[in-house]
Amino acid sequence: MKIKDIVNIPENLKSLVPSSFDLIGSDKKFIAIIQIPEELNEYKVEIANAIKKIHKNVVTILNKISARQGEFRLYEFEKIIGEETEVIHKEYGYFLKLDVTKVYFNPREANERQKIAKKVKENEKVLVMFSGIAPFAIAIAKRVNVAKIVCIEKNPYAHFYALENVRLNKLEDKIECICGDVRDVVPKLNEKFDRILMPLPFGAEDFLEYALMVSKSGTIVHFYSLSSKNALFKDVEEKIYKKIPPEKIKIIEREEILPYAPGIFKVRVDFIVL
Repeated sequence: MKIKDIVNIPENLKSLVPSSFDLIGSDKKFIAIIQIPEELNEYKVEIANAIKKIHKNVVTILNKISARQGEFRLYEFEKIIGEETEVIHKEYGYFLKLDVTKVYFNPREANERQKIAKKVKENEKVLVMFSGIAPFAIAIAKRVNVAKIVCIEKNPYAHFYALENVRLNKLEDKIECICGDVRDVVPKLNEKFDRILMPLPFGAEDFLEYALMVSKSGTIVHFYSLSSKNALFKDVEEKIYKKIPPEKIKIIEREEILPYAPGIFKVRVDFIVL
């Protein structure tokens, strides 16, 4: 059932109704996030009521009213129905607690987290930069017997929930969470990692030098960025090569993750340090 099929608004406006929305939560409690065009502002409650008809376990419905912004790259929301913004989200058998208004989390990237987890080998030491509420770390540690995962996150709210999620999933012996700026934390780590994740699509190239500080020959780096449809992957590789001489690394995989905006995709470029 689609929203536009049951929403009570004029027929000539139904083509503007979003075809999808995000659900974050588990069991009997979900938060729904939708982005409603300005042309439909007066029909927000009708659209929210339609979502409630489709998913009766939704307790809060939020309208996304901005792009990601600010120091922590968060969306701004307005509440249409409900007040609760904290929820426990379930994916692939593990749990992620979060407040959707205070941290960034994309439920649509669950498959991507599993793809990365499947690449990790036993006893690897993994570093996750910009780790958020630790979804990548938990996906990995739940699947593979790693030696250690270190998470670095600047947003104190996300760090708080990362600690909660490590505890919730009983992974205290595998995951270490550090609250701070990658530029301050990495130089103090004094260790090398087998695998490094850089899941920030905005300006992660400015942190590549820090990834190299804790890399060794054979370290695999998963680098995320935004790429234009007209120069898919090429523009991202240019960003990488501006920071790292081509002879020091070898690109081993390229993958589209999700559409980000018209003509723009979130992508991953994996390379190995030589």
